[in-house]
Amino acid sequence: MNNLFPYRLYLVISEESCRGRNFIEIVEQVILNGVDIVQLREKKVISKTFLEKALRLQEVLSKNNIPLIINDNLKVAQQVNAFGIHVGNNDLLPTLIKSVWKECQSIGYSIEFLEQLCNPETAASDYLGISPVFSTATKTDTIAEWGLLGIRQIRTLTNKSLVAIGNMNVGNAYEVIKAGADCIAVVSAICQAENPAKAALEIRNQIEKAI
Repeated sequence: MNNLFPYRLYLVISEESCRGRNFIEIVEQVILNGVDIVQLREKKVISKTFLEKALRLQEVLSKNNIPLIINDNLKVAQQVNAFGIHVGNNDLLPTLIKSVWKECQSIGYSIEFLEQLCNPETAASDYLGISPVFSTATKTDTIAEWGLLGIRQIRTLTNKSLVAIGNMNVGNAYEVIKAGADCIAVVSAICQAENPAKAALEIRNQIEKAI
């Protein structure tokens, strides 16, 4: 485990992903059942709305010592004093974020091509999102899926913490960790589960078995 990124079950949440259920209530349930880091990803709302949601979420998370990651919105991340920010291949550059947000404790960077492993943005990042491991309706703007072989290959090429995202669930979490991922990022398998707390606990148990 990387001491700079010791997290194992990473929830990526938005109001839309919860399909009408209260996203704050879901977070409150799952952080008691294995989720140890949360990313707010709101690609379809204006910054004012994003900020309002982030402030509400940060209030809950800070009480429970759970870090908040903001997806690709530097102003919101700074305004809520988030733990960090996560960006993709077409988002803000980690090198830029590092230069302007000195208080940032964690920068995540999504890897969609092996060539990215050698660029300055990867070097400036604290962890790498392997995206997507398996194809998913949640992320439709990516090129291909990595699969277990992709994780194994990336693991041999970097010492950075690897966060696997893309159709992660209780059925594949064990094998993904065994393949070399350090952390599992989950969207639908928790946000849309009939019982989110139970789903989180079951996935966390599979992660712990694989470690």
